[in-house]
Amino acid sequence: MAGNQLPFAEDASINRPPLFCGDNYVFWKVRMKIFMEYVHRSIWQAVVTEYKVPTIIEDGKKKEKPFETWEPSEIRRAENDAKALNIIHSALNSYEFFRITHEGTPEVRRVRKNTLIQEYEAFRMTQGETIMDMQKRFTHIVNHLKGLGKVFDEEEVNVKVLKSLNRKW
Repeated sequence: MAGNQLPFAEDASINRPPLFCGDNYVFWKVRMKIFMEYVHRSIWQAVVTEYKVPTIIEDGKKKEKPFETWEPSEIRRAENDAKALNIIHSALNSYEFFRITHEGTPEVRRVRKNTLIQEYEAFRMTQGETIMDMQKRFTHIVNHLKGLGKVFDEEEVNVKVLKSLNRKW
């Protein structure tokens, strides 16, 4: 990405969340926080605090509370959680949306993980590729693998990147 271009497909709006296209996550995250607080501060709070389905104790066991018995505060919390989730999903382009929402069957996940491991092991900087493009491609593979449960040592990842650079670098 060159110059001052923002990694969003559209200009800023007070009516729509900032669109995330896979670049500059830190900048997008700050804009999302601001947008959610603008909609309502409690929506951002729903993001940063763990949501728990209301429960009751019945026969000595914790059980999910029937919706019709929820307190108004419990309903508001669930609504804010749903609003936050909707805002996040609305802020993703189709590629990023499918990246985070597709889990697949265990067999699909196993095959996908094996394919990504092969991509990771064979990863090299291509002819004419910029450092930023290479880093984006590498991060894409690593993030997918992490999403499938692969654990990476930070040193291992750093060494992999350094070994993947072409002779020019």
